Amino acid sequence: MKHVMFMCFLLLVINTYAISTYPNSETDKAGSISGTVLDAKLKQPLPYVNVIIKNTNDEILTGGITLDNGSFIIDKIEEGDIVLNVQYIGYKNYVKKIKIGKGNYKVDVGNIYLEEELESLEEVTVIAETSTIQQKVDRKVINVGKDLANMGTATEIMTAVPSINVDAQTGDISLRGNQNVRVMVDGKLSNIPTAQLLRQLPSSSIKQIELITNPSAKYNPEGMSGLINIILHKNTNIGFNGGLNVGLRYQKEAKFNSSINMNYRNGKINLYGSYGNNIRKGINTGLITQIENNSFQTLNILDNNKSHLYKIGVDYYLNDKNTISIFTNQNTFDSSNDFRSDYIFRSNMQNNQRQFTNSMNENGSSQYNFNYKLDFNKEGRNLELEVDYNDFDNEIDTDNIQIGNNTRPNFIELTVTDRERTTINLDYVDPISDKAKLELGLQAMLFDNLIEYESDARVRNQNGIYIPTLTDYDYKRNIYSAYINYNKKFEKWSYQIGLRAESVNVDANAIEIDLSTNNEILFPFENDYFQIYPSLFFTFNPTEKNSYQLSYSRRVDRPSVGQVNPIPEWNTPLVSNFGNQELEPQFTNSIEANYTKRLKKGNITGGVFYRIIEDEINRAVKIDRSDLLSNRFILTFDNFDNTTAYGFELSSNYRPTKWWSFNASFDLYSQTQKGIAERIDPTLLNPTENDIIVESVEVNNVIWNFRVFNNFRASKKLSFSAFGMYRGKNTGLNFEMDPMYFVNLGMRYSFLENNKATFSLNFNDVLNTQEIGISSDRPYSQTAEFVPEFRTFFVGLSYKFGGGKYRAKSRKRRDNNEKSGGGGFL
Repeated sequence: MKHVMFMCFLLLVINTYAISTYPNSETDKAGSISGTVLDAKLKQPLPYVNVIIKNTNDEILTGGITLDNGSFIIDKIEEGDIVLNVQYIGYKNYVKKIKIGKGNYKVDVGNIYLEEELESLEEVTVIAETSTIQQKVDRKVINVGKDLANMGTATEIMTAVPSINVDAQTGDISLRGNQNVRVMVDGKLSNIPTAQLLRQLPSSSIKQIELITNPSAKYNPEGMSGLINIILHKNTNIGFNGGLNVGLRYQKEAKFNSSINMNYRNGKINLYGSYGNNIRKGINTGLITQIENNSFQTLNILDNNKSHLYKIGVDYYLNDKNTISIFTNQNTFDSSNDFRSDYIFRSNMQNNQRQFTNSMNENGSSQYNFNYKLDFNKEGRNLELEVDYNDFDNEIDTDNIQIGNNTRPNFIELTVTDRERTTINLDYVDPISDKAKLELGLQAMLFDNLIEYESDARVRNQNGIYIPTLTDYDYKRNIYSAYINYNKKFEKWSYQIGLRAESVNVDANAIEIDLSTNNEILFPFENDYFQIYPSLFFTFNPTEKNSYQLSYSRRVDRPSVGQVNPIPEWNTPLVSNFGNQELEPQFTNSIEANYTKRLKKGNITGGVFYRIIEDEINRAVKIDRSDLLSNRFILTFDNFDNTTAYGFELSSNYRPTKWWSFNASFDLYSQTQKGIAERIDPTLLNPTENDIIVESVEVNNVIWNFRVFNNFRASKKLSFSAFGMYRGKNTGLNFEMDPMYFVNLGMRYSFLENNKATFSLNFNDVLNTQEIGISSDRPYSQTAEFVPEFRTFFVGLSYKFGGGKYRAKSRKRRDNNEKSGGGGFL
């Protein structure tokens, strides 16, 4: 609380200073300027346009905004030469020199006609036909065109994005071959699990996807691979506007998604809201073959998921200097999972087992966000306060039924999670000159996670009897940080240097209770540390068509709750998944270099990176010592020695003809992974701990992917697309995944006035080649095959409504410290 009070006090001090810098209303002024601002094409008034008065040294003297009828009057202007500057988003600036003096104290400039700036309009309101890729100084930006916007959900879009891989079964994502990545929406983290969040976001709502692989000191330093920021479309038109989207995907079971978004802007208030849902069933079958004991396991999984996402918000423009924004996101999710597994021993049929698992999962999340922005007299200088509160509640109820000899008795598991995160940001930006900028900020991130787990038969006691258990796990992590960034531009060079300091406090307690005796075991854990995270960026633009970037940053991958949670996340007849409460964070030093070449019909970007990873976190396979008779093992995590990783990326946008364009990318990543694996000879009848074999494992994993997205424009209304991908072999500590390749086809047809409606049809895995094949030597020699619903048809319809013409003042998106270093084409 004292940190919150300090931040609020700092805001008050700076706000007071800002007010003291405003022109004194009592100071005598000699003249006034009045006029009316209109749209040059429609000849209609433009409300809330910025009218700025500067001196000849480009210093702001005073200013104001236009009224609802487009008129303005600015008085008490001192004598002398001044510059009238009229600015409005989506329009070209209007500049006029005026002399205030004898005979010219009251100046009426009459009607000022602002012309639309086509490039800005296209960026704000028009979705390009094809997607493009831009390399900027600290991120790669994928501008989502109609080809990607009509794919269904964010999950489908991620499949086509360079550097990202999507797990076909779980929906989890990795960046540059690593799952240590943070996903944000409009610059904000969410408590909703990533796979669930991506399936809820309709693809048509996404404007851009930012891959921030070497973030600056302004960002939270979590995530070894970096950040993925999903930027949604924002409708800022005056009047009532909105859009409607529906989609259906089908192979064996139906998957339906729909969304509607609405916006009303009038005067000083901008009100917006949206609703989206994802209702889907999924079938997944698998076969696992163990070679050593001549057995196999069949799996049949049926998922039934329903999710609903609501958002409502308001922007209130107090005046041209002060803006308040408030919004809330509400999410509900419920699912059922029916799992059947048959474990067949060909040489010893009496040991055959069958497991039925029915799991019910219900969760809900709430996000409340408050944002206040203060613009000072000096253009570009501002202060912003943001408070974000996020709450997530989850309940999983699982029934486990096992049939056969030497099996566990039937048991029930109940897991209840309550997670809260509060983030407070205070950011200050000061453009010291037209070639230099200073950024300062404070952040407090307060995280509290409570998990309650109960099972009526989870572990065996020393007599070989399964006992009921109850475990409470309380995990608290508070992070207080401050950062500074300094930018400087020269003729062809620019650099940015930054430093972030963090103080972290971790306090965790796990209590396990034997419900048969009420005996308690306490597992406390504390970890307090202070770290510095520097960042450095250089950009060199020798010509307009060539750009070079070089960057360095230090980052941290703090163990997630799932990685430290000692409560089992899931169980099968042979495997349990646990966290390791003793995990330490891993730190990464990353160097990255990129080059962008602009071509006449597109561009090409290449880049390399190198990482040094300290105290690497990775998987460990251990024998379940509480259940040696069943030959069960545990998947968990541990810290290992330092290691390195490197990679290469190449991407291009190109338009060979007016009717054909494509995006292509190639990426390759290599990392040495270290871990441990324990195993027991499966032929032993009564194994003991002395029979456990511990192996040190080290693998060199090289992953490479090739993607190409072709767009063919048959007419102004009809277009076709073809997407192909090849993913190379993926070798992990405990498995090796076979290569995968597939081809998807699609078409889009736009109709109605101004092409407000779009019909989409996609056919995935046309050649029926997409499948998952896995082989492993640890803890046993085995192979696995999984067949989810890859070969699907998708039908979608989107419609935009409303006729507002004028754009409101756009709200600043946090962490928008971008500098263009490349380009795309539309």
